Order: sequence, then C-alpha cells, then structure tokens
Amino acid sequence: MKSKKFRIILYIVIAAIALSFIVIPRVWNSSDDSGSINAPIQPAANATNSGGGASSRSLGVTVATVRSEMVLDGIRSIGTLRPMEQVDISAEIAGKVQEVLFKEGQAVTKGQSLIKINDDDLQAQLTRYQFQEKTLAERLERQRILLQREAISQETFDAVQTDYNVLNADIALLNVRIDRSTVKAPFAGVIGFRYVSEGTYIQPGTKIAQLVDFSQLRVEFAIPEKYISLPLIGQKIYFTTEGNDRRNEARIYAMEPKIDEATRTIVVRALFDNAAGRIRPGMTARITIPTAAESTRLLIPSQSVVPTMEGKTVWLVENGRATQRIVTTGIRLERDVEVLSGLNAGDSIIINGIMQASEGIAVKVIE
Repeated sequence: MKSKKFRIILYIVIAAIALSFIVIPRVWNSSDDSGSINAPIQPAANATNSGGGASSRSLGVTVATVRSEMVLDGIRSIGTLRPMEQVDISAEIAGKVQEVLFKEGQAVTKGQSLIKINDDDLQAQLTRYQFQEKTLAERLERQRILLQREAISQETFDAVQTDYNVLNADIALLNVRIDRSTVKAPFAGVIGFRYVSEGTYIQPGTKIAQLVDFSQLRVEFAIPEKYISLPLIGQKIYFTTEGNDRRNEARIYAMEPKIDEATRTIVVRALFDNAAGRIRPGMTARITIPTAAESTRLLIPSQSVVPTMEGKTVWLVENGRATQRIVTTGIRLERDVEVLSGLNAGDSIIINGIMQASEGIAVKVIE
C-alpha cells in the first residue's frame, strides 16, 4: 500500500519537473517581449520625420490632352471591304497540266492564258475528223451531181448530207474541248497563289488559283432598321481602315430589300474607286454616313471617362495633383468621345493610373 502511494507521488513530482521546463522559459520570453514593447520606437519616428512617409508619395500616371478637332456627325457602322469581282479559277476538262502560264501575284488581263492542259488525244481525234470531213465532202458533191441527173433519189442524197452535217458538228464540239484545255482569265485582275504544278492531273472543278479584281471595292455594312426610310441610295459615305486614319469616300448603290430578323439591321453596299490599289479587300472599314456638316468638337480618349453615381467623370492633373471633374459627353467615335461640358481644350487628363487616383494626390506624369 505504501509502495503504491510512493509511486503516485513520484509520478506527480516528475510531471511537475517536466512542466517547469516548458512554462518557465515562456514566461521569461514574455517578460523580454513586454520590455521591448515598452521601449521607445525611435527608428520608426525618425523614418517618418525624414520624409519617407505616405504623405510625400506621388502617383505615376500617363495623361492625354483635351484636343479640338473637326468631327463628321452621322450614322456610324463597322463594315468589310469586298472585291468587285472574285473567282476561283478551275479547269473544265480532266487532264494533265502541261504548262503553267502565270506567276503568283501577277496582274492579268481578260482572256489571258493561265494553264495549258495536255490535249494530244483531242488533237489526234480532230485530225481524224478532218480527214473524214474531206472524204465526206467529196462524196456529198458527187451525190449532188447524181441527184441533178436524177441518177439517185432525194432520200439517198439527204442521208449523205446528214452524215456530213453530223461530222461537222462533232468537229465543232471537239474544237470547244480543245479550247477548254487552255484555262483563261475571265476578267482582268490580280491572280493569287497557284495550287497545281506542271504534271498535276486535274479534274473538272479542281482549284487552280484565285483571281481578284479590286480596282473597285464594295463597302458592305449594316445599319439599324430605323434608318430604312432615309434616302440612302446615292448617298456619300466616308470610311477609314485599320492602321490608316485617311478618310476615303464611297457612294451607296444598293440595299438589301429585307431586314435581317436576327440583328434587326439592313445590309448596305457602297462602291469605292480603288484604282490606286491602296486598299485591299477583306479589310475592316469604319464607316460614317454624314447627317450633318463637320463641326469642331472637344475629344478625349474613351478610356479616361469613369462612370460614377454623380455621372461621368475624368481625372485632371492640375498643379501636379489629381482632381476629379464631372463631364457631359456627346458622340462616341472609335477611340475617342466628345466632351460637351466640364473641360477645356489643352486640359491634361489621366488615362492610365485612374484606379489609384484620389482627390488631391500628388501625381508624376510618365512619358
């Protein structure tokens, strides 16, 4: 009994000793930490006093200048430039390509030979028909003389005449096939890449190359159905292309008679004289159908306008600091928006760094 009590006491003592090794160092550490907390924080105070605090921080921004420009008001749309004529050149008969007669990217004229297909078999057949035609022509002449002498019947003469006519029809058909062995340009234009080589066996319909006439371009675009009552046929339009702000002029010549039910728009086509070849088909066109004369407008980049509860605002740079200004906007262009009130020409507005801007913050303009 005493031995059991002794063991219990021994276990308690061992546990107390082990606990003391864990608790006592933590108390000492806590005491040291509290002492360091109570110590004065002189270095931080010095850092603030030295001018490195938030109050001296400036925000790096890029800016744009409010500019005054002549703007054409009207119906705006995005369209595509399409060639006046475009066709895939293909063969009409089967055969082996004997000769390629064009260079890729070359300007060709109407009727110019592009591909020659081997026609030796057709030429041989034509030679045979020509011999037959000569013999049959002589026989027909003899039959004519005999008919005049009433030595043969009219029926006999008519049979020979029919054979002669059928042979001439076969010769004409063979000449058509021989002519088709040379593939020709159906109109003047520029021919693109070729898809056959000499020795290629092609079938009717095999694509040889693509021929495009872009001396005139069709400007194809869509406008909302509400404009369908406007007298648009003959109306001038102006458009620019990607990477070039030069304004080009075209004239509307056709409209689809039916409204697109999916988009509620009507497709319009205008014709552009591209004799200089500056513009290529497939390019994007940014179109304006003028509804008023050109006028001077204040323009700013669209990205500088920030919608808020109070209205549309921009951030200005004045005396090296940012300040917010409420503005009224007008028409929207491709990259810019018109400002009706709130700004003056020459004002500097922030276009990058808007999200970090706040009233009165110092700003540094980054070039």
